[in-house]
Amino acid sequence: MEIGISMFGDLAFNNETRSFQSPQERLQDMLEEIKLADEVGLDVFGIGEHHRPDFAVSTPEIILAAAASVTKRIKLTSSVTVLSSADPVRVYQNFSTVDLISGGRAEITVGRGSFIESFPLFGYDLNDYNGLFTEKLQLLKEINENDVITWKGKFRATLDRQEVLPRAVNNNLEIWVAVGGTPQSVVRAARLGLPLIIAIIGGMPSQFKPFFELYKTEYLEAGHDPAKMQLATHSHGLVGPDGKALSDLYFPSYAAQMDRVGRSRGWAPYTRAQFEGGQSRSGALFVGEPNEVVDKILYHQEMFGLTRFLMHTDVGAPAHKDLMKSIELLGTHVAPAVKKALTVNQ
Repeated sequence: MEIGISMFGDLAFNNETRSFQSPQERLQDMLEEIKLADEVGLDVFGIGEHHRPDFAVSTPEIILAAAASVTKRIKLTSSVTVLSSADPVRVYQNFSTVDLISGGRAEITVGRGSFIESFPLFGYDLNDYNGLFTEKLQLLKEINENDVITWKGKFRATLDRQEVLPRAVNNNLEIWVAVGGTPQSVVRAARLGLPLIIAIIGGMPSQFKPFFELYKTEYLEAGHDPAKMQLATHSHGLVGPDGKALSDLYFPSYAAQMDRVGRSRGWAPYTRAQFEGGQSRSGALFVGEPNEVVDKILYHQEMFGLTRFLMHTDVGAPAHKDLMKSIELLGTHVAPAVKKALTVNQ
């Protein structure tokens, strides 16, 4: 089982100046965090795409290219690339270039995106939300599998015997599909034989079990090799040496970010009771001391059959030192303990 982290590049908000942290400062800190994740043995680093004032990253592949130069082993993926408002040709070229720079460590994680800012920014109609993703995922898969492409669709110019270059190491990129929990998205990924990652960021994780079972059924019925099946979850979390102290420290900034997002979606204000409920074994938050997090990852692995877990670790912009400590504990304590337990139970 692979264990890693993901980030969006959340920018800290200063209540006195009523302004966000400098993106330059956050990106410099992030490169230190990625370097540490590699050094402590984490398997994967993912970075998301947003086009909002509270996030520093709009182009994951540029961050990953920079990360490739300061890391040696860790896999580098988007988390996610909003494929609906991107050009699959350019997406492949960007990530194949990162793959070449990193020596074959790049992956792509594609999704439809839970934020919509990229659609008007790049000239796409939200009424085409589903059609755009379906068509572009098919095209990206074909580009990944074929050096020369002849293709015609609805949302992009026709391709007639076009080479898409450069090609990735081993002429292949791992393409994961990220979903929020809709059956149609799960079935699409399964039938295409693509790895699935489900974002579980609230509610009761056990409610997502039917989606994993649906994927497994559809994947096998489509004739794909069960030995190649890959399943992952992506959940918010932070690790600290003292769970109670971490909870007290982290709640205000976490709640502030949830409320910033929630105001545009009609959510009620985020409460301490929700936060603590999420921290419980049956909740979706991986915030606590190392042994608590180990137990929870193992619980989810058993429930879903996971091959990968990503802790999304910068919601609300925790302090750089707290992120560094979290990454250190995740790599030196949590990941080894999880893998040892899984080896013993095999």
